[in-house]
Amino acid sequence: MSRRVVQSVAINLTLAVLATAAIVPLLWMVSASFMPTGEATAVPLRWWPSAPTLEHYRTLVSRLALGRSLANSVIVATATTAIAVLVNGAAGYAFAKLAFAGRDRIFRWLLAALVVPGQVGMLPLFLLVRALGLVNTLAGVVVPGLASIFGIFLVRQYAQSIPGSVLDAARVDGAGEIRIFRSIAVPLMVPILVTLGVFTFLGAWNDFLWPLVVLSDETRYTLPVGLANLAGEHVQDTELMMAGAVLTVAPVIALFVALQRYYLAGITGGSVKE
Repeated sequence: MSRRVVQSVAINLTLAVLATAAIVPLLWMVSASFMPTGEATAVPLRWWPSAPTLEHYRTLVSRLALGRSLANSVIVATATTAIAVLVNGAAGYAFAKLAFAGRDRIFRWLLAALVVPGQVGMLPLFLLVRALGLVNTLAGVVVPGLASIFGIFLVRQYAQSIPGSVLDAARVDGAGEIRIFRSIAVPLMVPILVTLGVFTFLGAWNDFLWPLVVLSDETRYTLPVGLANLAGEHVQDTELMMAGAVLTVAPVIALFVALQRYYLAGITGGSVKE
């Protein structure tokens, strides 16, 4: 057996072990969410429910009103993603393909700001949200995700691969910059825009700290905050907590699986510059 074959087998075995280690806890989480109360903590450990039940999901949605938190998360993540893709996409394209005074200097300042931890800007951001009257509103939760330095950088790097000759030809034909962006740039940037959308949706969906700071009304809690609040009262109800975790994880996994083709194309694309 050649050395290359041995290395290939070793790499694939290592990846299989790591993949198994990652997926087994998720599978048990799903299984435990269907177990009768107390079965998830039984010794020895049970892998499958003896009598599958949806009782824990009914409890979450009806009695504990976690369905309302789920709806809040959907609203926040969807709104944040839609606006962020539009704003960051336009800004990234402008930094890549439009000439304006101070473009490179501004972009360097933005990159320098990437080293600043997000927690440092949380206090001034909260004061800004309060001045806008958005405290304890879902709009206040959306505000921090509307523009992202990383998102602008990601789109800019990809947009640099768009041939300038195509844009110049459109300008010669009399197309304005907005029409060029909408009709030419956006279709060419679909992979990176989807990638940005996935990143933004995951960040908004999983965000815990900012909604916890901004929201005080339980009826406006997003899913991570609602689930953490639930854990304080039902931490011993393992099956119930697993059902809540499934509600939190399932949508983002489904989103990634549905869009992985565009996601991979966006991550690997843009490496060839004009």
